[in-house]
Amino acid sequence: MSLPVSLPVSLPDHVARLAHSWSVAVQQQARHNAMVALTACTQRRAEREDVEAYLAARARTDDQARRTPLLEGSVSLHA
Repeated sequence: MSLPVSLPVSLPDHVARLAHSWSVAVQQQARHNAMVALTACTQRRAEREDVEAYLAARARTDDQARRTPLLEGSVSLHA
């Protein structure tokens, strides 16, 4: 006994249009979500870089302050 052969079934036009419009809408929403996520990631990266630059500048300033004698003529304990 052989299996029945299924012929390609074409969808009614209104169903095909509905499926197409749904797929387009889903793709547009996904693109929007990706752009929002990228913007948030970019803002976080910029904030992180600002904090890193600030902390690096503070570290340099603190390091220079430790190496600078407090009074002229005083002896530094850091050799």
